[in-house]
Amino acid sequence: MKRITLAVMAFVLIGAGGLTLARREVNGEHAKVLASYGLKEKLDGKDATVTMVEVTMGPGQAGASHRHPGPAFVYVVEGTYELGIDDQPTKVYHAGETFQEPAGCLHRVSRNPAENGNTRLIAVILHPRSAKDIVIPAEH
Repeated sequence: MKRITLAVMAFVLIGAGGLTLARREVNGEHAKVLASYGLKEKLDGKDATVTMVEVTMGPGQAGASHRHPGPAFVYVVEGTYELGIDDQPTKVYHAGETFQEPAGCLHRVSRNPAENGNTRLIAVILHPRSAKDIVIPAEH
């Protein structure tokens, strides 16, 4: 895992330029793909991709419940972020903090708890190259 993490960071630092940027907005949560690279390394024996995404939420905004097809490594660039994964208690992260999300976990709470100011995150998501989307809406 350490080798994959180092490879991810190397790809991120080497070059995010020259890629088509994809934007998406759901419930006031803005997501922009910054970079996506096919990896030489495998993830659970499958061809893998690493995708870097910037997520921005206005005050009090929340994202819809969802999952990711692979693990995510997240840095809080600005503001505060409240996260509730699976049945674990929610936790609030502040600018400058990082956290890791296991593959397939349910993001039941994903929001900016502040009354003022945006929340901005950078997420690096490892996922199978065959994944149709890196955000999978939760079943209701």
